[in-house]
Amino acid sequence: MEKIIILDTTLRDGEQAPGASMTSFQKMEVAGQLEKLGVDIIEAGFPVASPDDFAAVSAIAKNAKKSAVCALARCINKDIEYAGRSVKKARHPRIHLFLATSKIHLKYKFKKAEDEIVAIASDSIRLAKKYCDDIEFSPEDATRTDKDFLFRMIEMAIDEGARTINIPDTVGYSYPQEIFGLIEDIKGNVKNINKAVIAIHCHNDLGLATANSLSAILAGARQVHCTINGIGERAGNASLEEIVMTMKTRKDVFGNFYTAIRTQELYPTSRLVSKVTGFIVPPNKAVVGRNAFAHESGIHQDAILKKRITYEIMDPRDVGISESSLVLGKHSGRHAFSHKLNTLGFHLDESRLNKAFLRFKNLADKKKNIFDDDLISIVEDEIRTVRPVWQLGNFTVTSGSEITPAATVNLKKKGKIYPGTSSGDGPVDACFKAIDKIVKIKAKLQDYRLEAVTAGKDALGEVSLKLISEGKTVSGRGSSTDIIESSVRAYLDAVNKLRIK
Repeated sequence: MEKIIILDTTLRDGEQAPGASMTSFQKMEVAGQLEKLGVDIIEAGFPVASPDDFAAVSAIAKNAKKSAVCALARCINKDIEYAGRSVKKARHPRIHLFLATSKIHLKYKFKKAEDEIVAIASDSIRLAKKYCDDIEFSPEDATRTDKDFLFRMIEMAIDEGARTINIPDTVGYSYPQEIFGLIEDIKGNVKNINKAVIAIHCHNDLGLATANSLSAILAGARQVHCTINGIGERAGNASLEEIVMTMKTRKDVFGNFYTAIRTQELYPTSRLVSKVTGFIVPPNKAVVGRNAFAHESGIHQDAILKKRITYEIMDPRDVGISESSLVLGKHSGRHAFSHKLNTLGFHLDESRLNKAFLRFKNLADKKKNIFDDDLISIVEDEIRTVRPVWQLGNFTVTSGSEITPAATVNLKKKGKIYPGTSSGDGPVDACFKAIDKIVKIKAKLQDYRLEAVTAGKDALGEVSLKLISEGKTVSGRGSSTDIIESSVRAYLDAVNKLRIK
């Protein structure tokens, strides 16, 4: 079997996505996770771009234990000097040089002849070799470059000492068959190509980055440039998780290849990159999106419950997701509904199940998202009438800019009053802690939202929140013209649901 080398450029090309800039601390955090993921080469940044980028690449180079650390540089002496210095302390340093070779770039960007471009690249590779032995060279915009000139540039780069030749589809212009043919042509026309590794770097402007990268592998590329979640300039780069999981899933096609990626770390890595960049992963994103292993259609849910592989080609655990999810909505069927109730601890006879299912369908036509608490409410109406364990009597709060907020809450249970007093970070937090003292439930507030239901200064405020206690998650809602009272009622609503559970 042949290894496909994974070069992750999330910290360089990924960061070039507008709005995705990361601090050096955040880059260090992501780099540590990329090593845990098993990435072979971390392209850590563009050191000449800014002092912080230089510091980040230097820190990653110093701390990386297994992954090679790569710095990007234009074929400019200052770039190469900064890149060389930044990776000096890496266990496995690499400098990645690039220079445009297409006629479009030569005419409008450089205004230089082909011979001048060859000379610049040659001098730059020789200079980079003084800093480290591992040099990668990219003829930028390779897929729009005249092939004879491309072959000439590649041959020269290898002669000067480049170990890896990267073929960038810089503007995402190519398509799979064309990429396959280009890699084959390079192998057939560059006489010293066997002395270097062929790499591929695809952008997603036409939505073909992953397909183009996989096509390049089948044609002979043995290194792939990619990013977590496919982030990058414009429409992004080839997605690491899509490439790796395609190879793992389609062993009938890619059975002769393997990567060092620990796929169970894909989902955690995706979440981390999303957190530090602020780029939300689309729900329908392949492999790591929220809906990648979620099923709402009744036909699909029924089949999944009988045999997972009917509608899932990957095991969610292979990418770090604990299990598939059956999302209940208007398309869901009775089998999935019954299964979900069983997981919540309800086992209804046929008559009650039919009535509950009918109410569920009516609710699903009105709501996009059906939560566990909605189902519990439906079932409880069918099987018993539940009165709240705890009811709100009254409360008082003291708060101000120079005093510690405090609250006294009186709750009622079976006609008896139970008082609780506490301080907190604010009046709402103080009330919550006072309630905790009374009901003696250790709960963690997971989510809190306040919305104005009506307009005007006396608007009705509705609070929705989620609590977690002993592995159970419940939601609570409360409304009042007093936002503190809304918060207290919502919290108490959730506490009562925990008691019922």
